[in-house]
Amino acid sequence: MKRFVTADTFRLAEVFTISRGSRTEARVLTCHLDDGSHKGWGECVPYARYDETLDSVTAEINGLPDSFTRQDLYDLLPAGAARNAVDCALWDLECKRAGKRAWELAGLAVPTPEITAYTLSLAEPDQMRASAAKHAHRPLLKIKLGTEDDMKRLEAVRAGAPKSNIIVDANEGWSAEVYSELAPHLVRLGVQLVEQPMPAGQDDMLAEIERPLPVCADESCHDRGSLAGLKGKYDVINIKLDKTGGLTEALKLREAALADGYKVMVGCMVGSSLAMAPAQIVAQGAMVTDLDGPLLLAEDRDHALKFDEAGVHAPEVALWG
Repeated sequence: MKRFVTADTFRLAEVFTISRGSRTEARVLTCHLDDGSHKGWGECVPYARYDETLDSVTAEINGLPDSFTRQDLYDLLPAGAARNAVDCALWDLECKRAGKRAWELAGLAVPTPEITAYTLSLAEPDQMRASAAKHAHRPLLKIKLGTEDDMKRLEAVRAGAPKSNIIVDANEGWSAEVYSELAPHLVRLGVQLVEQPMPAGQDDMLAEIERPLPVCADESCHDRGSLAGLKGKYDVINIKLDKTGGLTEALKLREAALADGYKVMVGCMVGSSLAMAPAQIVAQGAMVTDLDGPLLLAEDRDHALKFDEAGVHAPEVALWG
């Protein structure tokens, strides 16, 4: 089976800023598989937070043997971006070979549209109010926080979009004391969920303090092996394929998390429709879907995912799966 990796760049519609920095483009890796009769592909976004780079992930993919299965990948690669791209490419290839859609191979129902969050870039409060007003038609807005002016920004967004539901992502930027201080205000402003308020590995206090709104594990949850360490601290887990290492583990993590009593959020890195396509399957029935990567782009893949008032739709066969 032939295999090669390409580095692809997609311009963003506008500068995207979070507490960790700003970007003007999405840089992704695409894994291509070719068995001589059929081709499959998958996308990943290497993430510096997990010591991943374009070069390191490319090397991981290129270091694989000539032949392997999705199950083999568990022994060949750790959970992360490299395994995600290859796993999703294998799913696509298997679909092409079988003439079936990915959800059929997985034994799942035909996916329906899922309302997705739309992330507002971090900016000064007045700018965020204007941005919120621009996107006030969207039913769910996501705000990246983790700064000293969090409340000013949150108040500004609520003023700009009084009817939208809001979730916030602290990006590991708070302490237990800061979260306890802010939580009543989050409730007052109608925030429905807060992602990763404290740093992964330093979040034990979440089991000791009151949680007046659902708390979601992002950096603290990668795959099924993470679940045991979340007991009593989190109410929701954020499933991202770049963390789980692909669709195969993402579906298993969703099943295990629901069985353990967690609710599920399905999120993404900033990537193209190719990266969101398999995640849309995982997002079926999720408490929160956050697959807005393509909405932040100025350019996307051919046969891009459809987004409308019903939400993000399942991919066309010409795109993936």
